[in-house]
Amino acid sequence: MRIVLVGPPGAGKGTQAARLAERLDAPHISTGDIFRENMKNETELGKEAQRYVDAGDLVPDEVTVKMVKDRLAQPDAQEGFLLDGFPRNTAQADELQKVLGDLGQRLDAVLVFEVDDEELIKRLMSRGRSDDTEETIRHRQEVYRSETEPLIAHYQDIAVRVDAVGSVDEITDRAMDALADEPDD
Repeated sequence: MRIVLVGPPGAGKGTQAARLAERLDAPHISTGDIFRENMKNETELGKEAQRYVDAGDLVPDEVTVKMVKDRLAQPDAQEGFLLDGFPRNTAQADELQKVLGDLGQRLDAVLVFEVDDEELIKRLMSRGRSDDTEETIRHRQEVYRSETEPLIAHYQDIAVRVDAVGSVDEITDRAMDALADEPDD
Protein backbone atom coordinates (compact mmCIF):
# COMPACT_ATOMS: atom_id res chain seq x y z
CA MET A 1 0.00 0.00 0.00
CA ARG A 2 1.04 3.59 -0.67
CA ILE A 3 0.03 5.62 2.35
CA VAL A 4 0.47 9.22 3.53
CA LEU A 5 0.24 9.95 7.26
CA VAL A 6 -1.34 13.22 8.36
CA GLY A 7 -1.89 14.60 11.83
CA PRO A 8 -0.92 17.49 14.08
CA PRO A 9 2.44 17.65 15.87
CA GLY A 10 2.31 15.18 18.75
CA ALA A 11 -0.26 12.87 17.17
CA GLY A 12 2.26 10.02 17.03
CA LYS A 13 2.73 9.82 13.25
CA GLY A 14 6.39 8.83 13.44
CA THR A 15 5.76 6.13 16.05
CA GLN A 16 2.82 4.75 14.10
CA ALA A 17 4.62 4.97 10.75
CA ALA A 18 7.43 2.77 12.05
CA ARG A 19 4.98 0.20 13.48
CA LEU A 20 2.73 0.19 10.41
CA ALA A 21 5.73 -0.08 8.07
CA GLU A 22 6.78 -3.23 9.90
CA ARG A 23 3.29 -4.74 9.77
CA LEU A 24 2.78 -3.82 6.11
CA ASP A 25 6.36 -4.72 5.11
CA ALA A 26 6.79 -1.32 3.46
CA PRO A 27 9.41 1.38 4.05
CA HIS A 28 8.68 4.28 6.42
CA ILE A 29 9.75 7.32 4.45
CA SER A 30 10.22 10.42 6.59
CA THR A 31 11.11 13.69 4.89
CA GLY A 32 13.28 14.55 7.89
CA ASP A 33 15.25 11.33 7.34
CA ILE A 34 15.52 12.07 3.60
CA PHE A 35 16.94 15.54 4.33
CA ARG A 36 19.45 14.22 6.85
CA GLU A 37 20.55 11.37 4.54
CA ASN A 38 21.04 13.69 1.54
CA MET A 39 22.93 16.27 3.62
CA LYS A 40 25.10 13.63 5.32
CA ASN A 41 26.00 12.06 1.96
CA GLU A 42 26.52 15.48 0.42
CA THR A 43 24.34 14.71 -2.61
CA GLU A 44 23.66 17.66 -4.93
CA LEU A 45 20.19 18.00 -3.41
CA GLY A 46 21.67 17.63 0.06
CA LYS A 47 24.15 20.45 -0.58
CA GLU A 48 21.35 22.63 -1.90
CA ALA A 49 19.17 21.88 1.14
CA GLN A 50 22.11 22.50 3.48
CA ARG A 51 22.51 26.04 2.11
CA TYR A 52 18.91 26.85 3.12
CA VAL A 53 19.22 25.14 6.50
CA ASP A 54 22.49 26.97 7.25
CA ALA A 55 20.79 30.27 6.42
CA GLY A 56 17.93 29.39 8.77
CA ASP A 57 15.43 29.20 5.89
CA LEU A 58 12.91 26.54 5.00
CA VAL A 59 14.00 24.21 2.22
CA PRO A 60 11.86 25.15 -0.82
CA ASP A 61 9.21 22.74 -2.08
CA GLU A 62 11.07 22.12 -5.34
CA VAL A 63 14.09 20.70 -3.48
CA THR A 64 11.90 18.68 -1.12
CA VAL A 65 9.88 17.27 -4.03
CA LYS A 66 13.05 16.21 -5.86
CA MET A 67 14.32 14.41 -2.76
CA VAL A 68 10.97 12.66 -2.24
CA LYS A 69 10.84 11.69 -5.92
CA ASP A 70 14.33 10.18 -5.73
CA ARG A 71 13.38 8.23 -2.60
CA LEU A 72 10.08 6.93 -4.00
CA ALA A 73 11.88 5.72 -7.13
CA GLN A 74 14.12 3.40 -5.08
CA PRO A 75 13.39 -0.34 -5.39
CA ASP A 76 12.14 -0.85 -1.82
CA ALA A 77 9.34 1.70 -2.35
CA GLN A 78 8.00 0.22 -5.58
CA GLU A 79 5.38 -2.00 -3.94
CA GLY A 80 4.40 0.47 -1.24
CA PHE A 81 5.49 2.97 1.40
CA LEU A 82 4.36 5.06 4.35
CA LEU A 83 5.13 8.72 3.75
CA ASP A 84 5.54 10.81 6.91
CA GLY A 85 6.04 14.59 6.76
CA PHE A 86 5.12 15.05 3.11
CA PRO A 87 2.96 16.48 1.72
CA ARG A 88 2.47 19.28 4.23
CA ASN A 89 0.10 21.34 2.06
CA THR A 90 -2.11 20.98 -1.00
CA ALA A 91 0.56 22.36 -3.37
CA GLN A 92 2.91 19.59 -2.23
CA ALA A 93 0.03 17.09 -2.59
CA ASP A 94 -0.33 18.12 -6.23
CA GLU A 95 3.42 17.65 -6.72
CA LEU A 96 3.26 14.22 -5.06
CA GLN A 97 0.48 13.21 -7.45
CA LYS A 98 2.72 14.19 -10.40
CA VAL A 99 5.66 12.28 -8.93
CA LEU A 100 3.56 9.17 -8.40
CA GLY A 101 2.06 9.52 -11.88
CA ASP A 102 5.57 9.63 -13.37
CA LEU A 103 6.32 6.40 -11.45
CA GLY A 104 3.06 4.78 -12.60
CA GLN A 105 1.74 4.74 -9.03
CA ARG A 106 -1.04 6.29 -6.95
CA LEU A 107 -1.85 6.71 -3.28
CA ASP A 108 -4.03 4.08 -1.68
CA ALA A 109 -4.87 5.86 1.57
CA VAL A 110 -4.23 8.90 3.71
CA LEU A 111 -4.26 8.02 7.41
CA VAL A 112 -5.44 11.00 9.46
CA PHE A 113 -4.40 10.72 13.11
CA GLU A 114 -6.84 12.68 15.25
CA VAL A 115 -6.08 13.98 18.75
CA ASP A 116 -7.73 16.94 20.49
CA ASP A 117 -5.64 20.05 21.18
CA GLU A 118 -5.45 19.68 24.96
CA GLU A 119 -4.19 16.08 24.70
CA LEU A 120 -1.57 17.22 22.17
CA ILE A 121 -0.37 19.99 24.49
CA LYS A 122 -0.14 17.51 27.37
CA ARG A 123 1.84 15.04 25.21
CA LEU A 124 4.24 17.63 23.84
CA MET A 125 4.83 19.37 27.17
CA SER A 126 5.72 16.01 28.74
CA ARG A 127 8.57 15.48 26.24
CA GLY A 128 10.60 18.06 28.14
CA ARG A 129 12.12 19.69 25.07
CA SER A 130 13.08 23.34 25.45
CA ASP A 131 11.14 24.33 22.30
CA ASP A 132 7.94 22.67 23.57
CA THR A 133 6.42 25.64 25.37
CA GLU A 134 2.64 25.93 25.39
CA GLU A 135 2.85 29.05 23.22
CA THR A 136 5.07 27.31 20.63
CA ILE A 137 2.88 24.22 20.64
CA ARG A 138 -0.28 26.29 20.07
CA HIS A 139 1.48 28.10 17.22
CA ARG A 140 2.40 24.75 15.61
CA GLN A 141 -1.23 23.68 15.94
CA GLU A 142 -2.36 26.85 14.11
CA VAL A 143 0.18 26.25 11.34
CA TYR A 144 -1.06 22.66 11.05
CA ARG A 145 -4.70 23.82 10.85
CA SER A 146 -3.99 26.44 8.19
CA GLU A 147 -1.48 24.56 6.02
CA THR A 148 -1.77 20.81 6.55
CA GLU A 149 -5.34 20.17 7.66
CA PRO A 150 -6.71 21.17 4.20
CA LEU A 151 -5.08 17.95 2.94
CA ILE A 152 -7.92 16.02 4.57
CA ALA A 153 -10.46 17.63 2.24
CA HIS A 154 -8.01 17.37 -0.67
CA TYR A 155 -7.76 13.61 -0.12
CA GLN A 156 -11.38 13.12 0.96
CA ASP A 157 -11.86 10.06 -1.27
CA ILE A 158 -8.98 8.15 0.34
CA ALA A 159 -8.72 9.81 3.79
CA VAL A 160 -9.16 7.40 6.70
CA ARG A 161 -9.57 8.88 10.17
CA VAL A 162 -7.91 7.17 13.14
CA ASP A 163 -8.53 8.03 16.79
CA ALA A 164 -4.94 8.52 17.99
CA VAL A 165 -5.69 8.55 21.72
CA GLY A 166 -4.89 5.41 23.69
CA SER A 167 -1.99 3.02 23.93
CA VAL A 168 0.45 2.77 21.03
CA ASP A 169 -0.78 -0.79 20.36
CA GLU A 170 -4.45 0.29 20.34
CA ILE A 171 -3.73 3.07 17.86
CA THR A 172 -1.74 0.75 15.61
CA ASP A 173 -4.60 -1.77 15.67
CA ARG A 174 -7.12 0.98 14.83
CA ALA A 175 -4.98 2.11 11.91
CA MET A 176 -4.62 -1.43 10.57
CA ASP A 177 -8.37 -2.00 10.93
CA ALA A 178 -9.09 1.28 9.12
CA LEU A 179 -6.79 0.29 6.26
CA ALA A 180 -8.39 -3.16 6.06
CA ASP A 181 -11.81 -1.51 5.79
CA GLU A 182 -10.72 0.57 2.79
CA PRO A 183 -12.27 -0.71 -0.43
CA ASP A 184 -9.87 -1.39 -3.29
CA ASP A 185 -10.55 0.50 -6.51
